[in-house]
Amino acid sequence: MSASAAPLPSPAKGGGIRAALVAVSLIACATPARADLRLCNLTPSKVGIALGYRDPQGWVTEGWWDLTPKACETLLKGALAGRFYYVFAVDYTRGGEWSGRSLMCTKDAAFTIRGVEDCLARGYDRNGFFEVDTGEQKSWTIQLTDPNQPVAPPP
Repeated sequence: MSASAAPLPSPAKGGGIRAALVAVSLIACATPARADLRLCNLTPSKVGIALGYRDPQGWVTEGWWDLTPKACETLLKGALAGRFYYVFAVDYTRGGEWSGRSLMCTKDAAFTIRGVEDCLARGYDRNGFFEVDTGEQKSWTIQLTDPNQPVAPPP
């Protein structure tokens, strides 16, 4: 089971590495062997990952996971409790980002933030996350790909 999406580019932020990304592909697929939410960086760049999701107390955003090129990381361990997860990723090597329309709170250093409202007023940054629909699977792998790289089916 797989789905493709092209996250929307977002506007550049003054002087930061967050230039608008040209085009990106996302492949998400169910992985039957383990019950986790994983993300694989299939690009030649080092990337930073922030994750947004709902838990029993409400919205949570967490970051940063730093992934080297061609590396995978488990973002959440265990069976997935929700259908939708949200990702914001930054390309540390070449600049740009994978982003979307769902606005959530982040900050530059490692973080866990409760709630997605009033990010700026609470002293956080606000970024657009792209949605990942897991189809209510208990395990899922998200693959970040380079727009110039052919997308190979997952093993």
